[in-house]
Amino acid sequence: MRAVDPADGRFQLLVEAVVDYGIFMLDPEGHVLSWNSGAEKLKGYQRDEILGRHFSVFYPPEVVAAGWPQEELRRATECGRFEDEGWRLRKDGSRFWANVVITALLDGNGRLTGFAKITRDLTERREHENALRQSEARFRLLVDSVRDYAIFMLDVDGNVRSWNAGAQALKGYAGDEIIGRHFGSFYTPEDQAAGKPAAVLVAARQHGRTEQEGWRLRKDGSLFWANVVVTAMRDERGELIGFAKVTRDMTDRRRLEELERSSRMMSQFLAMLAHELRNPLAPMRNAVTLMQLEPTASPALRNARDILDRQLTHVTRLVDDLLDIGRLTTGKIRLQREDVSVADLVARAVETARPLIEARRHTLSIELPSQPVHVEADPTRLSQIMQNLLVNAAKYTPDGGRVSVKAHAADGFVTITVTDNGRGIAHGDLQRIFELFAQGDNGTPNDSGLGVGLTLARSLAEMHGGRLDAESPGPGQGSTFLLRLPLGQHQERPAGEASSTFRVLVVDDNRDSADSACAIIRMLGYDAECAYDGTGALAAAARWRPDIVLLDLAMPGLDGYKTLGRLRALPAMEQAHVVAMTGYGSQEDRRRTTSAGFDGHLTKPVELAALTSLIDSVRRSTEQAKPLAP
Repeated sequence: MRAVDPADGRFQLLVEAVVDYGIFMLDPEGHVLSWNSGAEKLKGYQRDEILGRHFSVFYPPEVVAAGWPQEELRRATECGRFEDEGWRLRKDGSRFWANVVITALLDGNGRLTGFAKITRDLTERREHENALRQSEARFRLLVDSVRDYAIFMLDVDGNVRSWNAGAQALKGYAGDEIIGRHFGSFYTPEDQAAGKPAAVLVAARQHGRTEQEGWRLRKDGSLFWANVVVTAMRDERGELIGFAKVTRDMTDRRRLEELERSSRMMSQFLAMLAHELRNPLAPMRNAVTLMQLEPTASPALRNARDILDRQLTHVTRLVDDLLDIGRLTTGKIRLQREDVSVADLVARAVETARPLIEARRHTLSIELPSQPVHVEADPTRLSQIMQNLLVNAAKYTPDGGRVSVKAHAADGFVTITVTDNGRGIAHGDLQRIFELFAQGDNGTPNDSGLGVGLTLARSLAEMHGGRLDAESPGPGQGSTFLLRLPLGQHQERPAGEASSTFRVLVVDDNRDSADSACAIIRMLGYDAECAYDGTGALAAAARWRPDIVLLDLAMPGLDGYKTLGRLRALPAMEQAHVVAMTGYGSQEDRRRTTSAGFDGHLTKPVELAALTSLIDSVRRSTEQAKPLAP
């Protein structure tokens, strides 16, 4: 077979110059007659290597065995043109994905003279399409596996076109039950009548995305509070092709918000009610006082005056409780801390409750530690707690009962117990009695009160870093209330007990962390004091002049770094060691604290050995630096 010389001319030059397409001629049987530079680049054959060979050499063996090259020529002959895509071979045996166009060439009499063949390398495009298909498959699998969100597609009219597992779990419809139906089915009849489904699509179309919340319907007719995001989907020309819809069940959050809102409204109402009741109470108290000052010989009038006095005192206490509950729930109670003697605290509370205790003919016993015990607290609020406990003990114990008050200090805390042999508390009520407006189930019609006293007392105890709990063997077997408070910083030690003059200030907004650290340090034989924020640390440092400050870093307001800078500026802190005590313990964290000027770094939870070693080291260096006595 003789190769046909290519015709001269500009068209031939153009074909030869093309390098991105393989363009060549075949004879009627499929042998290569011409070969351009693009074919050489694409397939790897030089012109003299391929001319005269059958074009099936470009096909994988399995394709040749199936007779596909001859079928391509047959179809091109039959239809005049044939286009196909598939794997092809280069000279070196490597494969590429080719787009092939074969055109039948006819002479003036319509007889077949051969074929023109154009080949393009589409491997990169195919790989991109495969990657895109795989990405879409993975994304579809991801969407289908999500169960906490309903994710589905709508067409331009709002009909459901896809449905994931989360949508089925949330709304109750299987895919074959809902696909094709309008998404308005998820809206309440009222919202449907108001045209909300259509309005959502309009908003998404206009703004690209819309987010709304509201009640939605499940298949079974139950309601849930939904957060809904609808996004308009557009093609490359900007034409709307549908909507993507993501729905979350926010019912629990909605209920919590409603509870919080109701709580705030109730607190505001109680505060307003209490304030309004205060106004008439003042002149009533003045009137009773005048009656007490005015001598009267009538026993009946004196008795009526005393009844008015007792009941007015009772009403005033109820109003005070209402006011305090309102302040507590709105965060308006502020403690005025000072050094308070536990003995004085008990004495003041007993003095207030004694008239009721004596009126009920109870026996009162008091047992206090042999050494004075102090707490750093608001004396008015602590008295309020103790008065509540003593009044309750007297009120809920039958006449002629026993009431005892005991206090003991241990492990950095003082525990004050108020015990009676009265009505007792059912096991199921031991926690419920501290709930707002709750009273025990074994109450009697003669009980009085709003059920806020114990709620207030426990909250005030917790504000002091303490705890209030109740114990009882059961109804009719008496009760014990335990008030636990952290000890103050200046306890008087028993005679003969050595007291270290080495002082450690612990600063941490986590009160439990600070109080427990102080208790450990005291057990080690050192003086320790706590501060719960940066401002308190500065005040304590200026007043107490500690040798070491263990300073938390992550505190609200003045954090550890800002507090460090201000501590360094205090004259009282010139020789003090300031050690970072934090939950951050990486090398980078340690470098940062060192760079900031800290003298050491302790990582929470601090091991006892590390704490002991640090304090001993600083104490020794401090003592060595002190001048010797003359």
